[in-house]
Order: sequence, then structure tokens, then C-alpha cells
Amino acid sequence: MLVATSVASDTRVLREAGCLVDLGMEVVIVGRDVPVEFAPPKGISILGASGGSGLRPSSMGSLMTRRLPPHLRFARWFLLPTHRKKSYSAWADRAYDLASPLSFEAVHAHDFTALELGARLAREHAVPLVYDSHEWWIGRQRQYRPTPIMDRREARTEAKLAGQAAAVITVGDSIAELIERDRGVKKVFVVRNSFPIDSMTSKSIASPPRSVLYAGRIDAFRELEVTLEVSRLIKLPVCWMGEHDNQWAANFVPRARKLGIEVLKSQPIASVTAAMQNAGLVFVTHSNKFESHRLALPNKLFHAVHAGVPVIATNVSELARIVTKYDIGELYQPGNSTSMKDAIERAIARHPELIANVRAAQKDLSWDRDAQVLKDIYADVLAGDI
Repeated sequence: MLVATSVASDTRVLREAGCLVDLGMEVVIVGRDVPVEFAPPKGISILGASGGSGLRPSSMGSLMTRRLPPHLRFARWFLLPTHRKKSYSAWADRAYDLASPLSFEAVHAHDFTALELGARLAREHAVPLVYDSHEWWIGRQRQYRPTPIMDRREARTEAKLAGQAAAVITVGDSIAELIERDRGVKKVFVVRNSFPIDSMTSKSIASPPRSVLYAGRIDAFRELEVTLEVSRLIKLPVCWMGEHDNQWAANFVPRARKLGIEVLKSQPIASVTAAMQNAGLVFVTHSNKFESHRLALPNKLFHAVHAGVPVIATNVSELARIVTKYDIGELYQPGNSTSMKDAIERAIARHPELIANVRAAQKDLSWDRDAQVLKDIYADVLAGDI
């Protein structure tokens, strides 16, 4: 497996790797800047390749957490696409050096950033390639200048290499349909970012809710500005839990704390599950500015279902469809704090009913179901049937 993240916090990658271990396979993940203290689950080996420093001198730290003056904000906005491309290229070069000497029966490339490397390794070792697209890459969230020429080039590359893969996987039906239509792939399989049913799933839920919890990266384009505004309008406490080592958080976290919002660091999955259950309501929010957001089914949704907790979710296409289909929460209009307040009040009024609906949906929206899809894909790929 190839993935340009640290792996340690990437639940999808680790869960898929564990699924293949259950099939009797050994999995080697080549990730990016993997923490030395991270111990992978049994049957999984992890190698870390550095992504380099991009356009920064190696002695200079990241600008993500700094409050920058206007001229440096502009420079970062303008140069960030080139910096990111150089950094990912450096990771791919180092990852190739680690992976090429190994012996393997398949290559699993997680996201576009690993696709070209995965295709090269699969070709050189004469093994099948599985492409796992975690989002609609061209429509992803951006905090930098438009890059239309780069986008067209990457779209052509994705179409070419995805078309050569033995199997293409993604996280939801809408993205699968888009890859089939716009990338010319005949069949795209859906393996969602769901969570397993375990002992935490059956724990009791605070009802009526004690607070509303957002658990995820604290950054721009997650509608956190709206949760900040709504904290003035509701009696329930609001809590943010997640990584906040970025410029947006440097500006907004102090404001949130002044309004009484508790801001916590990221926690292990079991601790987040317990926090969700203790809160009784979970925010599953993102903006509708980017196409990838409109198509996304975020981890937070499936984590809340795993915990058995109703959600307050943004009314955007794929997310709204699942929330409405299973009636597991209330929707609000993106960017509208009054709409979010009303959704919270509706959820409180019918909280026991929503908890029952979430419990009824857990079987359909769990990793037990999605894991079987992945196992079936690999059985066919290794047998040469697809």
C-alpha cells in the first residue's frame, strides 16, 4: 500500500490493511513521515518516506500555524501549489526507493498522490494495481490559487492510470459515478469510510444531549464558523475536538474559547467515541464550496453512527442523502446559523427517536459490510477475474 500521509491517523488505510490481513495477506504500507513511536497492528508493516521541504529551506518550519502579514499570505497562496507538488514528488521518489526492492502480489495506491508511483511499481513488478480514490481529486478543498492547467493535466493522468488499474475503489456512490463518467472507468467499487460494530457501539447515549461535539480537523471549510455563531444561540455547550495546527485555527480558536467553546486536541478513536456518546449530538459539517465536499461521505458521519449518536449535518448532496434515508439526524442549510440552531432544537425534541434510528442503521452503515466488499474485490483481482 502507498499513501502520502503519516498513516498513524488515517483510519481508512489502516482499516483496509487490517481487512487484507484477515484474508491471510501480509501488508506493507509505505507512508509519509510516519511517527517513529507508531506501532502498527499485527500483520502490517509500515515504512516512512519523507516528503521533503518543498520550496522551504529544510531549516524553516511550516507556515501553517503562523499568523502571516498580508504580503506573506499572498506569497503562500500563490506558491503553495508548486510547493505541494514538489513535496509530493519528493515523497514519491523516496517511497519508490523503499518499495521497489520488495516482493509483492499487488499494489494498492491510496489517492491521486500515490497513483503514478503505484502504476510504476505495478508495471515494473508485473502485478495488478488497485486505485483507491478517497475523494474527487480535481474538486478537492484548496486554500491556494486556482491551477487550471495543472488540474487538466492531473485529470488526464488520473483517467489514463485509473483505466489501467485492475480495480478502482472510492468512498461513495456519487464519486463512483463521476469517476465512471468523467474518467472512463467501466466499474468503480464503493468501500465507505465506515467503522466496525464493537463493544463501544452498544454503550448508552446521553439523552437529552449534554452538548454538541465536532470531532475532526479544526480548519477552514468545515462550517466551524457557523458552529461558533450558533454557540451564542443555544443553551447546549459546543465542543471542538481535533488537530488545530493551522492558520485558520490560530485565528478562530481564541475566538471560540472566548465564547465558551471547549477546544480539545485530537484523541484516539475510542476516546472520541466515548466523547460522542457523552455529548449526545455530533456535528457532521463541511462547506459546499468545493465539489469534493458536496460529494463526500466524511469519516465523522460513520464514526457517529458507530457511536450510536444522532448528527447535525450540512444539507449537501451525498451527506444529506444518507442522513435523510436512515433519518439519523437533522439537516441545516450551509452557512446559516439560524438553520443550524433550528436543526439542533428539532434533534433535541426527537432525540430518543433519532437514537433508535441510528441503532437501526448501524448494520447497513458499518465496516462489517464494507470489509466484505473489499475482500471480494481482492479475491477477484488476485484471481485475475477483473
